[in-house]
Amino acid sequence: MRTARFWGIGAAAAAWLVAAWFLWDTSVPNLALGTVEPESAFSRAHLERSGRYEGLLRANWALATLVHLFVLAAAAWFAPRLRLRGIRGGVALGAVTLSAVWLANVPFVLSAHWWRRRYDISDAPYSTILVDPWLERLGTLAAACGALAALMLLARRLGDRWWLLGGPAFALIGIVFLLAQPLLFTPRVEPLRDRELVAEIQALAREQGVGEVDVHVRDASRRTRALNAEFYGFGPTRRIVLWDTTLDGRLTRGEIRSLVAHELGHVQAAHVWKGVGWLFLLAVPGAYLVALACRRRGGLGRPSAVPVALLALAALELTTLPATSAVSRRYEEEADWLALRATRDPGSFEGLTKKLSRASLSQPDAPRWARIVLETHPTPLERIALARSRAAALPEGS
Repeated sequence: MRTARFWGIGAAAAAWLVAAWFLWDTSVPNLALGTVEPESAFSRAHLERSGRYEGLLRANWALATLVHLFVLAAAAWFAPRLRLRGIRGGVALGAVTLSAVWLANVPFVLSAHWWRRRYDISDAPYSTILVDPWLERLGTLAAACGALAALMLLARRLGDRWWLLGGPAFALIGIVFLLAQPLLFTPRVEPLRDRELVAEIQALAREQGVGEVDVHVRDASRRTRALNAEFYGFGPTRRIVLWDTTLDGRLTRGEIRSLVAHELGHVQAAHVWKGVGWLFLLAVPGAYLVALACRRRGGLGRPSAVPVALLALAALELTTLPATSAVSRRYEEEADWLALRATRDPGSFEGLTKKLSRASLSQPDAPRWARIVLETHPTPLERIALARSRAAALPEGS
């Protein structure tokens, strides 16, 4: 019996590692990227200013994370004294706990926005930061309560083995959320009206093997002066969303093409589907660890275990942050590579990278620990090195 169990666990672990290897693999070749000195690409003033700007935001994140964990730990300590019963009691406690976490985070949201206003990244009023995302917050809270009710029901029916079904069920909920996100949580979006630019984007999409995708513009200038574009959803809901700040004259046509080609690269490389794959890979072991954490409270089926489960999830998210950030950086690098291949315009890509850094004050030479733990994109210097490597590989005159 023990031998069969041992081989079963070994086979499952081997299958997990093989799947993770396939998800980790990308089309980026092994390139000998040169070193780009910060002073050769950015002014000393920008390097110093971006360092001060992001330094405080990183400290703000660290404090917010500690407060988040403290609120969840306090809720877990206090929960048994409430003597709540049933799934309704657990869902109510979960909703109150998540709301308390959000309220505790408000000072850090406001301080981060104050810092952005001080550095002229945004001139949006404080009310905009707190009020505008209300629909997304309510939707997230409703989804969390629904997922919690389903998992508590499974725990009551299956006992300590609820995680065998709960993990995949959680991943399926994530897929539904990804499908619904572009329909429910993308405010102030309208179709791009520049027909010439739409035609260029559609030509890029065909060249990258993506086919037609919807192209929209988001009213981001109410909140920020930063430049960005986003990709949402998959299948029938996929769309590229340009921030209206990218169309205010700061970017050249070639730089806009590079930005869009990067987003199309995510579609071409099926990064959303790969993200779903990672969700399935992590959901089952994550659910198992949550089940272990809840055992001392009698299992997740009991309301008093709900804050413990939320605390365990937060701890898992924090401890896996370096790994998830590494996966994100790898996929972003692949999207950069595919954009460079599609546009054959590394000069515009380098110009875009510099303007993105200046507009959002992203630090080109961030500390190593910050790059490993927090950065979800390659650094500006790494992206410039990739562009220059591609430029060197192109035939002269291309």
